[in-house]
Amino acid sequence: MTTTYSAAVPYAHVIGDPIGHSKSPLIHNFWIEKLGLEAEYTAELVENDPDALAAFLAGACDDDSWRGCNVTMPHKQTIIAHMDSLDPVAAKVGAVNTVVRQEDGTLRGFNTDVAGFLEPLRDLLGQTHLFRMARIIGAGGAARAIVTALAAENFVQVLAARDPAKAQALLDELDPDGEHHVAPLTHFAEATDFEFDDREGCCDLIVNASPLGMRGKPPLAFDLSHVPPGSIFYEIVTDPIETPFLKAAREAGFQTIDGYAMLIGQAAEAFERFFGAPAPRQYDAELRERLLA
Repeated sequence: MTTTYSAAVPYAHVIGDPIGHSKSPLIHNFWIEKLGLEAEYTAELVENDPDALAAFLAGACDDDSWRGCNVTMPHKQTIIAHMDSLDPVAAKVGAVNTVVRQEDGTLRGFNTDVAGFLEPLRDLLGQTHLFRMARIIGAGGAARAIVTALAAENFVQVLAARDPAKAQALLDELDPDGEHHVAPLTHFAEATDFEFDDREGCCDLIVNASPLGMRGKPPLAFDLSHVPPGSIFYEIVTDPIETPFLKAAREAGFQTIDGYAMLIGQAAEAFERFFGAPAPRQYDAELRERLLA
């Protein structure tokens, strides 16, 4: 995909394959509009091919107006080989979702998914808890950022995946000293008669870090008998914005966080790095309306 830009106007992209579904252009251009910036942001198809990725980055780096790009699947890990430097968080996660062109023309890789995931939890995490536990579904790319984020916040994690060995390897890599556990995906699909102890002073999260529930994918099979009282359900899927997972939790009276929370939070971290101005978050309600339109 080739895009023509205004002369000397700062611009950035989101790259991936496929890329037409990405909501990043809507989010970034909304903020550009609100701030009255002379800037542009587009989605660019970069095929799932090492040569295509290398060619894209080589061409972009030659343009002083190019500020960088957000990175989605399937390039979050393969793009690391093309970075001149990595932010410590990206190095820890082992995935890059934001590339920023430095003043000297070099490329630095960041991972804003960690901060984006934690953003709606900040008030909660500012409290003191006797114990913190997260039950996480999925062991793919999104889970890497989520496991890293929650390990830093002292959560014991239960990671459920189709391949428990893959889940164990991810935990061993990202938090080898943590007291974590793995389970097959089917574990949470089946009802349990487990009686939870007193959860006063505890913090419990239930996170869907998988694509299950996304439009065109099977729903996530999750039985609410596995959920301690007072748990918070967190979904990263954005299409649809209310998945069966979130709907069931909300109807059962649990607090829920939808996929737009992480999406907007991670985008805000990248936006400031690209365009040198904080995202105008006072317009989040209006932004959500546009995302839902």
